[in-house]
Amino acid sequence: MKSIPSQCFLGEGPLWIAELGSFFWVDIEKGNLHRYHLASEKLEIRHFPHYLAVVLQGQNGKLILGLDRKLVRYDWDSEEMEELCEVEANESLHRFNDGKVDPYGRIWIGTLSTKFTQGAGSLYRIDSALKPEVQLKNLTISNGMAWTEDQETFYFIDTPTRKIQEYSFAPETGEIEFRRNAIEIPEDLGFPDGMCIDQEGMVWVAYYGGSGVYRWDPNTGQLLDKIDLPVPHVTSCCFGGENLDLMLITSAQENMSEDDLGNYPQSGDVFLVKVEVRGFEPNRASL
Repeated sequence: MKSIPSQCFLGEGPLWIAELGSFFWVDIEKGNLHRYHLASEKLEIRHFPHYLAVVLQGQNGKLILGLDRKLVRYDWDSEEMEELCEVEANESLHRFNDGKVDPYGRIWIGTLSTKFTQGAGSLYRIDSALKPEVQLKNLTISNGMAWTEDQETFYFIDTPTRKIQEYSFAPETGEIEFRRNAIEIPEDLGFPDGMCIDQEGMVWVAYYGGSGVYRWDPNTGQLLDKIDLPVPHVTSCCFGGENLDLMLITSAQENMSEDDLGNYPQSGDVFLVKVEVRGFEPNRASL
C-alpha cells in the first residue's frame, strides 16, 4: 500500500484517465482538484472557490467538474472553464455530491443539502442536451454508483440507508427501475460511501467510519474481502493503472477532533493499493 499525502478535508471522487496516466480526485470542502501522475509520482493541485464535488472525463481531453450545483467543462492545460448547466438553482444550501458516467456517456450526479436534511437531495441524469432529468428523489446523501458489464443493472447508495440498491437499467434510454436492496450494511461497519465494480461483477465500497474498502457480492449479499486502512473515514475508490488492478482510495478529516487527527494522522490522504482483480476504465461523458 502506498500513501499519497494530500491531507484532504473531504477527499472524494477518484478517477483514472488512462491517456493521461493520471489519477484525479477532489477535496469537496476545500475546492481542490488533485492530479497524480502515476509514473512520475508528480502531484498537482488546482483550486476553485467552490464546493468541488466531482471530476469526470469529457470529450477532447477536457474534464467535467461539479462545482456547487453547476456542471462545467474544464481544460487542464489552459485552465479555461465553460459552464454547461445547473440544477436546483434556488437551493443555496444544496451542492452536488458523487457523480459517474454511464455506458452511453450520460452523467449521473446527485445532490444533498449541506445541512444534510433528510430527503432533500435528488439524483439527476444529464445527457448532451444538457437538460438535467431527476431519476430519484427524497435522497439524503446521494453517493456511490456502478453499472454491470452487461449494462442491465445499476447499483446506487444513499448513504444513511446503509443499503446498496439494485435497479434495472435500460442502456439506450437510461431509464432505471428499482429491483431490490442487494446489500444491507451492518451498523458496526460504518456508512457506505463511494463505490466501484470489478470485472467479476463484485462491488467495492468505501466505508465512512469503517476504516476500509469492502468487497461484496451483490448477487448473494456476501462480504468477500476488505482493504484495511489507517484512517476511519474512507470515502471512495476507483480502479486504475495500466492493468486496472490498482485501487485509488480517498479519505477525509471531516468530523474528526484534534485528538482523532493525532491518532490517525494520515486521514485525508489517498491510498494506492494493488488488488487481485481488475476493474474497468471509467466511461467518458458525451459532453
